[in-house]
Amino acid sequence: MCGRFTLIAYLPAVVTEFQVREVAYGYQPGNSISPGQQVAAVIRDPKTRLVGLRWGLIPSWASAPSSGNKLINARAESVATKPSFRDAFARRRCLIVADGFYEWQHLGRLKNPFHFALKSGVPFGFAGLYESWTAPTGEVVKTCTIITTAANELVRPVHDRMPVIVPKGKADLWLNPEARGREELEAILKPYPAAEMKMTAGFATLPLNNL
Repeated sequence: MCGRFTLIAYLPAVVTEFQVREVAYGYQPGNSISPGQQVAAVIRDPKTRLVGLRWGLIPSWASAPSSGNKLINARAESVATKPSFRDAFARRRCLIVADGFYEWQHLGRLKNPFHFALKSGVPFGFAGLYESWTAPTGEVVKTCTIITTAANELVRPVHDRMPVIVPKGKADLWLNPEARGREELEAILKPYPAAEMKMTAGFATLPLNNL
C-alpha cells in the first residue's frame, strides 16, 4: 500500500514538470503527507490544472464520508472493475504529485521507514483517481485515491506493494478523459523501473522557505 509520501519540491518545479496551466490550490510542501490531508493533484478538464484533493476517495454514491478512510489506495489488478473505482477509472483520472514515498520494514516490534524517490530528484505523478461527493449539507467534497501495484526489485525487500508512478511519456494518456481503452490504460499500471529509483533510510528533510 501507499500510506505516506513526500512533496518537498518548489511550486515552480511542479508547474514546469507537469505543464500546469492553472494553479487552483494553496500549495503546501510536506515530508510526511498522510491520508485525510489535502494533496496536490494534476487534472485535465480540459485545461491542465493543479488542484487540491482530500486523500481517501469517497464514491459519489456513498451514503457517508467514512468510506474514504478505507479507500486511500486502489489495486491496479482490480481498479477497472471494482464498483468503488470503475467509474472514476473510466472518466476521472489524475496525477497525485509527489517526489517520494515511504514504506516501513518490520523487524520484530520495530518499524523502520525507508524513503523511495527518483534518482533524478524531479517530482512525479502517482496514478490517481478522483471523485466529487455531495454531503447532506450540500457541501461538495473532492477526494482521491492512489493506485498501487506489485513492488519492483528495489522496494520488494521492504514491502510487496508500491504506488504506480506514471512515466512522463504516459502522463498525457492517463490524464486524457476521452481515453477509454482499458488495455492501454491498464498497461500504465506497472512497477516503475527500479534502476531509475533510489532508497534511503529514515524520513526526508523538508527544506526551509520552500514556497
